[in-house]
Amino acid sequence: MTAIIAAAIIGVLLMFVGIGTKNKSTMVTVSLVLVLALFGITIWEVTQTAHNGIALPPRLYFNDMLRFDGFAVWFNLLMTGCTLLYMLLLNKEIKKVGVHVAEYFALISFILVGIYLLSSYNNMLMLFLGIEIISIPQYILAGSDKRNLKSSEASLKYFIMGAFTTGILLMGITLIYGATGTFNISEYAHLGSSDLNPMVVSGIILIMVALGFKVSAAPMHMWTADVYDGAPTPFTAYMMTVVKAGAFIGFIRLFQSSFGQLSEHWALLLAIITAATLFVGNITAVFQQSVKRMLAYSSIAQAGFMLFAIQSFSAIAWQSIAIYAIAYSVATIGMFAVLVKMKDYTFDGFNGLAKKDPVTAFFTTVFLLSLTGIPLTGGFMAKYMVLMGVIKEGNLMWLVIFGLLMAAVSAYYYFRVIIAMYFKEGNAEYTTEINTTDKVLLGITCGLVILIGIAPGLFLHF
Repeated sequence: MTAIIAAAIIGVLLMFVGIGTKNKSTMVTVSLVLVLALFGITIWEVTQTAHNGIALPPRLYFNDMLRFDGFAVWFNLLMTGCTLLYMLLLNKEIKKVGVHVAEYFALISFILVGIYLLSSYNNMLMLFLGIEIISIPQYILAGSDKRNLKSSEASLKYFIMGAFTTGILLMGITLIYGATGTFNISEYAHLGSSDLNPMVVSGIILIMVALGFKVSAAPMHMWTADVYDGAPTPFTAYMMTVVKAGAFIGFIRLFQSSFGQLSEHWALLLAIITAATLFVGNITAVFQQSVKRMLAYSSIAQAGFMLFAIQSFSAIAWQSIAIYAIAYSVATIGMFAVLVKMKDYTFDGFNGLAKKDPVTAFFTTVFLLSLTGIPLTGGFMAKYMVLMGVIKEGNLMWLVIFGLLMAAVSAYYYFRVIIAMYFKEGNAEYTTEINTTDKVLLGITCGLVILIGIAPGLFLHF
């Protein structure tokens, strides 16, 4: 709860910083200090979830509307850490987007408030608030580059689609409330097939569709490529990673904890959505010529793998979603930290990068190998865990096999960048040179990717 209040206060403070100074470097420095303080607060909250090695009972707030357990506060810590890493790597590029730099960081702080709500909600109203709090700042960030018509188009398209999906989410919540008489999601865990009625099933399907939109699952993915491609590249990196992970934690918290007893009524539909998401994301990414747009479509494919976690009704589901969230976020943020420096976003723009800058090319290769799912990287461990959870269920082996085939397809378009860097002649150009500080931060990010792959237990202490 302290983290929610702190993130909201930081957002407000950053708005006043934007009024008090026009110096962008000062704005960035203050933002980094405040987010570092927020990271410290989330660490303190984690320490309060156990005493002498024994887990303490979850803390409830606002008439049980928020429920902070060990997993919630640990996930908050991971996402705050990813946000801090994102700001360290991309703050220079954020300064170039426009003049309202402090406001951009304020919006990111408000997004964290929404993520904290989604990790701990125990009431459907809190789910709705969390979804909207992470969505509205994204509409603004997507359209923040006023010099680019694609940015304005991305913002408008995202806003219209998001508003429509909000109506679907509210309708689903209304149907379930009408059938059960409560917004408390813990009450839904007692629902059984004997007292099930069409209103509950319809509500679950509508909520699944709405949350599928937020995580860019097919066929609710139509907005994804245009929005991610049109939004300023530094903000695309955040929208594709931390924000998506936050939406997924809201998804799994509802369908694992509350609708798990009714899985026979929605599991097949979700399996079909998962297969469609994997197919659309991977196959469409193969035909892209822009690395940024390829990463946008690959984010759809990554969402397909994250959907596996929702179909695993065991403790490994929660572990796998946390590992996937951190592994995917760190590797993608690192990849975007390199991409945003490139003058040409096409695959040809990476030609010869290994000769010009072998260190950066190596880091980029590690990030791409992780996104592919190659052993000794975080991406491999993440894919292994989500697939293992479904294998233990034993009833969706066809989906696991299909997921492995799609992972093989993803290797094609990720390796296109690696081939361009190492095996094609060219003169890759930067818009801004990657200095020593940038390479140190990229090295730390690369180290985290490898550490997640070889020691995932370090990230599973919840």
